[in-house]
This record gives sequence, C-alpha cells and structure tokens, in this order.
Amino acid sequence: AGVKSMKLDDKNDEIIGMITVDPQDEEVSVMVLSEKGNGKRSSLEDYRITNRGGKGVKTMQITSKTGALVAIKAVTDLDELMVTTMDGIVIRIALSELRVMGRATQGVRVIRLDDNDSIADVAVIARDGSEEEE
Repeated sequence: AGVKSMKLDDKNDEIIGMITVDPQDEEVSVMVLSEKGNGKRSSLEDYRITNRGGKGVKTMQITSKTGALVAIKAVTDLDELMVTTMDGIVIRIALSELRVMGRATQGVRVIRLDDNDSIADVAVIARDGSEEEE
C-alpha cells in the first residue's frame, strides 16, 4: 500500500512534480513555472527538509496573475529551459538569464501568453560547459 508522501489541504491541490538534489551541491537551484508564464529560481538553502506526510514548503506566491504551478525542475546556470505552450509556441531560454530570488515571491515573466493559452510542457536542456556558443 505504501506510505503517505504529502498531506493535501484542498480537493483542488495536487502534486505537480518532484526533484531530487544533493544538498551539498551549491550550483543547483529550484526552478518553478506557473501556467500563465511566470517563473523563478530559488536557492536550495531556502527550503527546509520536511518529513513524510508533511504539508510541504511554499515555493511561489500564487495569485490570479500567476496561475497555478505547472512545473518544478532542478537546474544550474549552465542549463537551458525549453517551454512549450498549448498553442505550439516553443521558447528556449538560458537559465543564467534568470536570477535566483526568494522562495515565496511571484517570480518574473518567462513567456508571454495569450489569454486562452497555457504552458503544456517544460524541459531542461543540460549543458556540460564545454560546448561553444553558436
């Protein structure tokens, strides 16, 4: 049957993802993206370790302007983020362009979306640092 991983308060709450990180790796940060195109990077130091069955840690200020969270990724400055919308628009952004900010902030606009569009998928493209820029 397993064990309870997280306690959800509301029937509309859901788990959108999970990342595993080495707490000693200072290069890794947490990237989250909302359905209306806002995103942000936060330092691992901003998150406390929780026990099984806990309520989690707030990672983004959710408002009607940001929409619900749709993705969480572990990233570094060398990585790039590829965001695909429901309308088929794809953007690729270097994560070095997004500054690391506080855990409970709204974030910044990562992609501008039409009112009827939303984020379909988010992928991290890892670079090893030895590749030359085009």
